Amino acid sequence: MGEVQLPVGSAYRRCIESEVGNERSYYSRFITPPPGVGQANTLGIAMRRASLGESKGACVTLAGPPGRINHEYSTIAGVRESVHDILMNLKEIVLATNLSAAQEAHIPIIGPRKVVARDIVPPPSVKVTRPAQHVVTITRKIHLSTELRIERGYGYRGRSMMEFQKGSFPLDAVSMPVQNANYSIHRLESHGGGIMKEMLLLEIRTNGSLAPREAIYEASRNSVNLSSPSPRNSLDESIYGKG
Repeated sequence: MGEVQLPVGSAYRRCIESEVGNERSYYSRFITPPPGVGQANTLGIAMRRASLGESKGACVTLAGPPGRINHEYSTIAGVRESVHDILMNLKEIVLATNLSAAQEAHIPIIGPRKVVARDIVPPPSVKVTRPAQHVVTITRKIHLSTELRIERGYGYRGRSMMEFQKGSFPLDAVSMPVQNANYSIHRLESHGGGIMKEMLLLEIRTNGSLAPREAIYEASRNSVNLSSPSPRNSLDESIYGKG
């Protein structure tokens, strides 16, 4: 159990518990004194929603299977899984990157062997955070290569039908590094029965591509950006017009 000071705005957030369940489950609890009594619930709701909906994650969004493949339910000689099964396995791969632009990677497939996520050859800016994730099983001596596109974004993104026409297979990817976020409020009362102080307890669980302390910092920053007022001239123009 370690403690990490996170200077976010005028309030601090102190990590009071950390736990790594496995390579896909990172958990931390943070305690925050809100600016004033009665504001803990407002802050807790904002942090929870921002953590779940505003945290960026990276994933595989496009795969170019080797050879001439007609559709995703095709099979490849010497490969145990169908193309569809391989695509489902690629969706489970957890990646980490700070770059928003799409990036290219590939998997060299030399059999017979089991191919896992650590066999991906990514660009230097991308890290595979779940290296043991299964991808495909090669049952005989063949040499193939699968091209991948990696993108960073928010939440769910559907597949583009245009990519099918180009001979590639898009994935309906889910970029959600924060798996769960909860909060609770703890009140300290005076001897007279009045509320003296409120403490906000935040619990964050991530998939390993983003540490909980990074997730809560990103949520705080995004909340501030969303609530920041526009410059006065722009605000006046939007309300009253330009002239």
